Amino acid sequence: MNWNTWIRQFHRWLSIIFTAVVAAIFVTLGLGVEPAYWVYLMPLIPLALLMLSGLYLFALPYATRWRSGRRTASEV
Repeated sequence: MNWNTWIRQFHRWLSIIFTAVVAAIFVTLGLGVEPAYWVYLMPLIPLALLMLSGLYLFALPYATRWRSGRRTASEV
């Protein structure tokens, strides 16, 4: 599997995990159960990883364009 494909899959699965954790917190609040304080911090781990992988995926087209433009300039 390609490195970029692996990052994309990782990002997709992280988004599912993040959404499930946040939804579970809202469901418990809707049921009237007050979760422990550390439960509110649980979404921060996938959120931080989502930020890193999202920034990589955001910069990927620009880096590819920069590398291809630089390569053609050095060949001339």
